[in-house]
Amino acid sequence: MTRARARIPGWAGRNYLLLTAAAIVTNLGTHGALIAAAFAVIQSGGDGGDVGLVAMARTLPLVLFLLIGGAIADRVPRHRVMVAANALNFASQAVFAVLVLTGEARLWHMMLLTALCGTGQAFFSPAAEGMLMSSVSGEQASRAFALFRMAMHGAGIGGAALGGAMIAAVGPGWVLAIDAAAFAVAGALRAFLDVRHIPERAPGGGLLSDLREGWDEFVGRPWLWSIVAQFSIVVALVGAAESVYGPLVARDELGGARPWGLALAAFGVGTLGGALLMARWKPRRMLLVGTLCVFPIALPSAALAVPLDVVGLSVAMFVSGVAIEVFGVSWMTALHQEIPEDKLSRVSAYDWFGSTAMLPLSTALAGPAESAFGRSNALWGSAALIVVVTALVLLVPDVRNLTRRTKQVAGGPGAVGAVAATGPGTATGPVTGPGTAGAVGPAAGCDTAAGAAGAATELKAP
Repeated sequence: MTRARARIPGWAGRNYLLLTAAAIVTNLGTHGALIAAAFAVIQSGGDGGDVGLVAMARTLPLVLFLLIGGAIADRVPRHRVMVAANALNFASQAVFAVLVLTGEARLWHMMLLTALCGTGQAFFSPAAEGMLMSSVSGEQASRAFALFRMAMHGAGIGGAALGGAMIAAVGPGWVLAIDAAAFAVAGALRAFLDVRHIPERAPGGGLLSDLREGWDEFVGRPWLWSIVAQFSIVVALVGAAESVYGPLVARDELGGARPWGLALAAFGVGTLGGALLMARWKPRRMLLVGTLCVFPIALPSAALAVPLDVVGLSVAMFVSGVAIEVFGVSWMTALHQEIPEDKLSRVSAYDWFGSTAMLPLSTALAGPAESAFGRSNALWGSAALIVVVTALVLLVPDVRNLTRRTKQVAGGPGAVGAVAATGPGTATGPVTGPGTAGAVGPAAGCDTAAGAAGAATELKAP
């Protein structure tokens, strides 16, 4: 026992370990359930349009309720919000599983249940992000975030592989049932989170006042709102390329679903490699490095536009996976350093909202864009636009100049160790603005901190 404890680093406290364990459990279940939900729609007689409707039903309530979820998560103990969201996800997935197993699932059933799933995540994600940020402190924060993401991605890859095998063996209903059980286990783990280190908030002016405070915090930091604006476009384009164009290119040019699955697996391996890299590397100008790594995210769209063979496409996906993780860890570290603890969830909600708001529209317009411009031109346009908006973000001085602090700032918000009373920056490289939440992607599953659509879900996931 003593030897096992010695292997656990000192910065990995109880909350961090509980959050990591719960994320592993839910990612194992959710990534398999995503595949199962699509097959459940098809097995019930639905077509590709019906699969899209079910996916949209999950995304819309997520976007609608994110801001409210962020305000509530900064008002009440975050672990209670997380447990309540997990309970809702457990109930919705359990009913979904029963309907599929009994052959009674109808399209409206599946849309309603996935909408409940998206609602749960709208409340869960800002609370989870704030909780993770407050679970680590000091110079090891970026390593903690990298290892958390590595565990999460590894579980997601394993969950997708296991889910696919189980669907073939026993059908999608049992995979949905396992996902429901995973939510129950994760909710139980999160119930033991310790929030005593988080100061109680003084009575405020209500929900609207909280939202205004979060908005002021958001718009007062140019690096924050500019990158969220950038990712509103990047996530929309990546989501459309991955959920619509990728499978079509695989079907028409690469020989079917298997090559696309291999490319997605290469992306997953890339995210693991990127997380491992960031567990050891601490770039000083973290947002500059992270933003430069957004450029390779255009590679998969370009590879599909050619299209490259499965080897070339897999290489592009692998490189983009590594790049996404470098950005993701850098983004989470910037948030941890710069945002006051009592506003973390609200800022996170504005980030999630801005980053995902255009995703339903982009997936809906992918088909008409293909008809109007051709599939290859649409993909080349997506790649070019990602490059352009990323180059524009580099014009923002705060993005180029925000510098990692090597020591916790005196007067910062307790365990988070993020913000000095005088504003952001360091002695060697202050930013000019006043001093997002690392997430994109909620729609990929009911509880995964990586969502949206396939690889798009990993862009800014905590």
